[in-house]
Amino acid sequence: MKSSSLLKDKYYVYVLFSLKDNKFYVGYITDLKKRLAEHFASKVTATKHRLPLKLLHYEFFINKGDAEARERFYKSGFGREQLRKALKRTLKNI
Repeated sequence: MKSSSLLKDKYYVYVLFSLKDNKFYVGYITDLKKRLAEHFASKVTATKHRLPLKLLHYEFFINKGDAEARERFYKSGFGREQLRKALKRTLKNI
C-alpha cells in the first residue's frame, strides 16, 4: 500500500502571529503550504492588514472533525490562553 493512500485526508490547524497587532490568527486547511503563501502574499482578507505574520505552530489531523474541534478550541478564550502559555518562550523572542 502506498503511503500517500494512507494519508488521503489531511487537515492542518495552524497558528499565525501578527507582528503588527500581537494577536493570533488560527485556521485549518488541507494544503498548508498554499494557504501560508496566500497569507504572506496579502491574499487573505482576515490577515492582509495584519502583516507581517509569523507561523508559530501547526498540527496535523487525519480527521476533519478533529481539526475543526481543535481550531474552535484555539479560537476560544481558554484556548488562546493555553497557546500563549505554551508558546511563551517563542513569543518572548519575537
